[in-house]
Amino acid sequence: MKKLYTYAIALMLTAGPTMADEPEVVDVTATQTGDTWRFDVSILHPDSGWDHYADGWEVIDAEGNQLGLRPLAHPHENEQPFTRSQGGIVIPDGTTEVYIRTRDNVDGWFTTRTAVTLD
Repeated sequence: MKKLYTYAIALMLTAGPTMADEPEVVDVTATQTGDTWRFDVSILHPDSGWDHYADGWEVIDAEGNQLGLRPLAHPHENEQPFTRSQGGIVIPDGTTEVYIRTRDNVDGWFTTRTAVTLD
């Protein structure tokens, strides 16, 4: 029992407080028009005003190369989750999957990536 208790404490200590504040991608729609793509991304984040808010998302490839960027210019504390779009994104030929990565104005870019399969 003591071993389990020690493990539980260690697990709680490794889960930093910023992880709870990570902007979460809750929905993505990718639409191709000609040679470019439009991404509609819905994000859930406990925005608390100008001091802490989700301030952007990006489309990246499997190697982490940025294909598109959507800055978010203001907090959305009264609109959760919220959806913002970015069009004109060029996806290299043969790419069948990209990823959405989020950031906030306190912690910067997060390592969590949401996979999006391109049809």
